[in-house]
Amino acid sequence: MATSPMLGYSEGTAAEVAARLDRLPTGPWHRRVVALMGIGTFFNFFEVGLGSLLVTLVPAGWVESTADKSLVIGSAFVGELLGALFLAPLSDRFGRRRMFQVNLLAYAGLSLVCTLAPGLAVFLLLRVLVGVGLGAELVLVDTYLSELVPAARRGRLVGMCYFIGWLALPASAVLAAFLPHTLLGIESWRWLLIFSALGAALVWFTRRGLSESPRWLAAQGRRAEALAVLREIEGPGNPPAERPSIADSPAKAAPIRPHLLRRPLLGRTALACLVWACQTIGVLGFSSIAPLVLIHKGFGVLHSLGYTAATACGFPLGAALVVLLAERFQRKHLLVLSSVLVAASGATFGLATSGWLVVAAGTALNVFNVVMGNLSHAYTPELFPTAVRTTAAGRTYSLSRLVSAVFPFAALPLLYSLGAGVLFSVCAVLILAMSVGVAVFGPRTNARQLDTI
Repeated sequence: MATSPMLGYSEGTAAEVAARLDRLPTGPWHRRVVALMGIGTFFNFFEVGLGSLLVTLVPAGWVESTADKSLVIGSAFVGELLGALFLAPLSDRFGRRRMFQVNLLAYAGLSLVCTLAPGLAVFLLLRVLVGVGLGAELVLVDTYLSELVPAARRGRLVGMCYFIGWLALPASAVLAAFLPHTLLGIESWRWLLIFSALGAALVWFTRRGLSESPRWLAAQGRRAEALAVLREIEGPGNPPAERPSIADSPAKAAPIRPHLLRRPLLGRTALACLVWACQTIGVLGFSSIAPLVLIHKGFGVLHSLGYTAATACGFPLGAALVVLLAERFQRKHLLVLSSVLVAASGATFGLATSGWLVVAAGTALNVFNVVMGNLSHAYTPELFPTAVRTTAAGRTYSLSRLVSAVFPFAALPLLYSLGAGVLFSVCAVLILAMSVGVAVFGPRTNARQLDTI
């Protein structure tokens, strides 16, 4: 048996799994998986989108100070940090499928409980706990899709999943803007959380039949199970690819897990950390405080929610661009270009004073934010081997949640003291730093087998 000292699993099984997955055309099985991942992503993004909207909808007595507003925005992100750090990596040990079900139950149930919060303290605690489940979801989606879909369609299919997910941002903005403040005796912010919880429960039910990742099964030495899943994916119309000439055996030694902070993964880990720390300032940083920025510029609460809803159309538009472009151009090049455009449109949004320019710059910002964010989700799992893919993706992605949680506490005082123009210009510089790092150090990944990148 030939065993890799780096990856710690049989090269024969791994090569066979990779060959058979990558040779398949995109079929009904792939489309079903992408749809299930996309629906889960929708409700994850819906919860994320609520962060800034809830500030304007919860009782005014709950958010009397800047610190209160920052806590409402950042509380779920604190939980997401914990989920990405500690919950998501468990899928490298227990499997992708099992952890999908655990994290969905966690945030569906706790989001429903959150609707009963009697005051700010309980509300914040429950939002942190909701975030734990949220923090694992996207990491698992990225890993699962990257391992299941053909290499030549990886960027496109991940982009399709996130296209479905980003529809949640305009949906949450429209609901927040137009729901009656009280409906059937229940406040609108509670209705929004009920909708999110019930949606997550529905996703849990529909995902019960998901297959385990055959790449993960191969990494665990579970050859028979990996091949059984492959036969299910291939279906009767897709005969398996010829096996590689490398001999294989069902037995194997315990896997050797490469260390993220040692060579050869140290550079990849540093690059992923840079991507998630900086791009989050655009994708969630700009968006999470946009309604408060508009209020600071002199727009009323209703007008701010209306502008947020109007500019939210940029989210699905940006996601559609990723689907069209992700396989036509190198992902690293698109990631660099989109981050530069985020910096430019973000600075314009911060400096804009007229309504039309706010909407135009805000829409452009959302378009390029989504392109940058979706490419980051597709690119990060491509950087790491199967044995540690979710651990690496989760721990580097957790930086995005740390930045998101801390951002309101740094940004709101800067907004109120120096203005939106200065705040968004500083953010633009940080995003440009990320673009330079990806341009210089990022590998090309399009159409390459995962464990050969």
